[in-house]
Amino acid sequence: MACISSHNLAAASSVGSTEFFRSYRHLSPNNISLCCFRTGGNFDFSRGRRSLRGGGRYRQSGFPLLNCVASINGSPSASVERVTVLVIGGGGREHALCYALKRSSSCDAVFCAPGNAGISNSGDATCIESLNISDSSSVIAFCREWGIGLVVIGPEAPLVAGLANDLVKAGIFAFGPSSEAAALEGSKDFMKRLCDKYDIPTAKYQTFSDPLAAKAYIKDQGAPIVVKADGLAAGKGVVVAMTVEEACEAVDSMLVNNAFGSAGCRVVIEEYLEGEEASFFALVDGENAIPLESAQDHKRVGDGDTGPNTGGMGAYSPAPILTKELQSVVMNSIILPTVKGMAAEGCKFVGVLYAGLMIEKMSGLPKLIEYNVRFGDPECQVLMVRLESDLVRVLVAACKGELSGVSLEWSQGSAMVVVMASKGYPGSYEKGTVIREVEEAEQVAPNVKVFHAGTAVDSEGNYVATGGRVLGITAKGVDLEEARDRAYRGVEQIKWAGGFYRRDIGWRALPQKQT
Repeated sequence: MACISSHNLAAASSVGSTEFFRSYRHLSPNNISLCCFRTGGNFDFSRGRRSLRGGGRYRQSGFPLLNCVASINGSPSASVERVTVLVIGGGGREHALCYALKRSSSCDAVFCAPGNAGISNSGDATCIESLNISDSSSVIAFCREWGIGLVVIGPEAPLVAGLANDLVKAGIFAFGPSSEAAALEGSKDFMKRLCDKYDIPTAKYQTFSDPLAAKAYIKDQGAPIVVKADGLAAGKGVVVAMTVEEACEAVDSMLVNNAFGSAGCRVVIEEYLEGEEASFFALVDGENAIPLESAQDHKRVGDGDTGPNTGGMGAYSPAPILTKELQSVVMNSIILPTVKGMAAEGCKFVGVLYAGLMIEKMSGLPKLIEYNVRFGDPECQVLMVRLESDLVRVLVAACKGELSGVSLEWSQGSAMVVVMASKGYPGSYEKGTVIREVEEAEQVAPNVKVFHAGTAVDSEGNYVATGGRVLGITAKGVDLEEARDRAYRGVEQIKWAGGFYRRDIGWRALPQKQT
């Protein structure tokens, strides 16, 4: 069921509901819910055979114009400023964001474009599949028509394309960096040069567009070594080469065979760092940064961290390796210098900085591997189920440059997400395989939530897989062991012959806990 606010429906009284709903015909009184009931409001909602007690009214062709004056124990209470939010994207990260935004007390309603079948069916947002998110003018028109007060941009591609720039110019709050600032993720060479200039610890590197020069450098440095496509490659443009031959093959794949198109027209070749990877997130308002809780993902496709890299096969939070002391080091040596450096370069960063770190085995100190300029996937899932603060208020504060003094509240215990992916991922895989008992998975234990990353519904009403990473079964527990047990119980409940998952998510942290 969709949640539509009184503010958004006000236009129906002036333009007529037939015109108002013509572009979004899936929205009707039968799939619109009164979001204000989440705060205990009573409203009149009567139309022939449907009736609820209270004080609202209908206008025009039977569509409601809601008077959102909440009452508590029968007495009117003061109205609270609430925001209607549009989330851009349609994966598991965006589903988690919708889930957290909807729980925020200052959220009026949540739209997601394009969204997916699972987001829609869960009731976490109203999905607008028809909205062209690559066309800024269409997004801006939708925001104005529906009174959107905040746009949260999930994926990296719209950020690099400048959607946030256009929204801000139109006077609409956009949580996400400008296209200039998004170069932190859009170009690994840009990020590395920023690190050089502002003394941010990272692996030593060289950038090449000539394959012969790149291979000569590899042979001089030796293996293991890391080869990265400079641009965006959907999480697949990194090769951790254990031999010189493998590294040279990666160079040929990117620079000669154009495996990643323009994203691979340059390669960054960097030293191999030995240690444990961790993810660190910070919200940034252009000048200030506040840390989110720690998380750790699992990039390799196979158990024991084997096989090729993926977008992420699972994650947990908090990450024991990121102690409070180490988090302070990360903020002071990596995050804050980046924020100040970007401001000094004339492209202030507003959004979430996702630092991929390596905690070096020898020194125990963090080095920056890469930046993402949006919430990680699947780390976002474990962070959003643990977040207890009002996410809408925090993100609006970031857009206004008012994060100084803001603090975040998190649930105690741990959270884990296990990703279920289509067989063959990260290579080729079959689409359209049927998935059953998804809703039942959320009932196997307390605090289990299934986030949808790549699902649709077939003609018979079954969920079907439409992508590589398809579901993220997420659970909270008093500790990581309980969160893991609950998540895997949810995974085992789902019937999907065309899917697979790693069986060892959290393996690094659980031995530490046991010892």
